[in-house]
Amino acid sequence: MYNDLLTIGPFTLHGYGLMIAIGIILAYVVAEKRAVKFGLDPEAVWGLTVCAVVCGLAGAKLLYYITDIRAIIENPKILLNVSNGFVVYGGIISGVLCCMLYCRIRKLPFLRYADLILPSVALAQGFGRLGCFLAGCCYGNETTCALHIVFTHSDFAPNNVALIPTQLYSSGLNFLNFFVLTRIAAGSKRPGTVMTCYLLFYSIGRFIIEFFRGDLIRGSIGPFSTSQFISLFVAAAAILLLAGLRKRSGEV
Repeated sequence: MYNDLLTIGPFTLHGYGLMIAIGIILAYVVAEKRAVKFGLDPEAVWGLTVCAVVCGLAGAKLLYYITDIRAIIENPKILLNVSNGFVVYGGIISGVLCCMLYCRIRKLPFLRYADLILPSVALAQGFGRLGCFLAGCCYGNETTCALHIVFTHSDFAPNNVALIPTQLYSSGLNFLNFFVLTRIAAGSKRPGTVMTCYLLFYSIGRFIIEFFRGDLIRGSIGPFSTSQFISLFVAAAAILLLAGLRKRSGEV
């Protein structure tokens, strides 16, 4: 795959950046339209989107620095490369916390707006992983399977080697998550259900995908990658939250 899609003078259009931009724009448009449908303030969606994007990128970058701290100590210049290296969980955690603060300041019902926004987050993540595919980052292990991808111009993945296309699998899971969450939102009347399902579905999918990832630089904790380790706690918390929501509504 080629990350450099178009070059005009000093300007180069990168596939990764383009997919991220498309994902954010579509996520905002979809959330704004769904806000009207569910009786929420469409104007608040813009503020939540800005919070999610800015805090999400900052959190994803910070967690990447934490997981790669040894390399940074050996080569502090890594800190200057702000365009590469993100850990999604850092973005999810910081994005949710910032949106929670935004809702508190604006006196908005956080759970209802979280249910509105998180399907759009899954949609944006789907496009983001397509960007990873174009750039060659977040690549998979070497494979002899017929379903593989061979990069020839990647700055991240090993070139001319058959690899598992983990980026495409991740993208597909995120798009599926978006579709399922919108269906759940249409039938659920308990605030927080969609948010909790997002956390549960994403953590399960991410835990599985991590077994096939080949970029081990992201760190590990015991037998698990950093993201798998976080996934265990996120999934457990989501299950407990779902149980709490059901109990609150009087269901068994």
